[in-house]
Amino acid sequence: MKHPNFQLSTEITRALNMGAPIVALESTVITHGLPHPQNLELARDMEKQVRAMDAIPATVALLDGKVRLGLSDEELIRLSESESPLKVSHRDFATAIVKKADGGTTVAGTMLASFLSGIKVFATGGIGGIHKESAFDISTDLKALAETPMVVVCAGAKAILDLPATLEYMETMGIPVIGYQTNEFPAFYSRESGLNVSARLDTPKEIAEFAKHHWNLGLRSAVLVTNPVPETDSIPMSEMEPVIAKASAEAIEKGIHGQALTPFLLSRISELTKGKSLKANLALLLNNARLAGEIANELYVRKKEWAL
Repeated sequence: MKHPNFQLSTEITRALNMGAPIVALESTVITHGLPHPQNLELARDMEKQVRAMDAIPATVALLDGKVRLGLSDEELIRLSESESPLKVSHRDFATAIVKKADGGTTVAGTMLASFLSGIKVFATGGIGGIHKESAFDISTDLKALAETPMVVVCAGAKAILDLPATLEYMETMGIPVIGYQTNEFPAFYSRESGLNVSARLDTPKEIAEFAKHHWNLGLRSAVLVTNPVPETDSIPMSEMEPVIAKASAEAIEKGIHGQALTPFLLSRISELTKGKSLKANLALLLNNARLAGEIANELYVRKKEWAL
């Protein structure tokens, strides 16, 4: 797509023209999720994981009000050091463009930019959903998943959310929730939640085939692939629940809500677990990047047969 506010790197443009496998990566984890230089290290490591799977990473962000897909290392450094970057979801693109601002794209923001550019696979950590603090606090991520035909790889929804309500919303909106080698919906830091996925698939090839049939029926939602955090880094849900409850109570007491709520909760949970939750977060992000790379390759191998 040619758009005056979009800038695709030469590598991404070439990959799109060739139909090569590409994996989009969000950038709020860089701008709002981690401190410097850990944010830069993660950004580089996620791109390395995608490349290790023979796919092309397309980190999505805004620099000087331009929507960028595919950043150089110098641009990653700049983004990681950016002062007061915007958190960019659907409603925030025009603001960032008008203000010529730097910004990190959320799950919804990354999906929009990727879809408009022709990218079909996206890896993130955990999707947004319905907050426990308020049933009216519903992430735009869910709306984006309902109306954007992409494969989205995640470790479930962020554990700070109301997971049953989030799953009910996705069922209502017709979003397939695939468990990768699991029957259970992962709870971000934890492999278990006690909640079921809508289907289990055990290989990247099966996921690619599922996406083909889903979209060929004319359905326009994303295919959400939930990939449990590696066992070595998983934290039992029973251990996380009281920590999350404490962080949530503190957020309510401090009056923190809206876009500021998730960063506060994730940071506070990391403090309360003495960094254990952060370790799990980093591990699942890299794990998701690897799986997304494998899925992108399966779509690439079969693209002529399926005419996606």
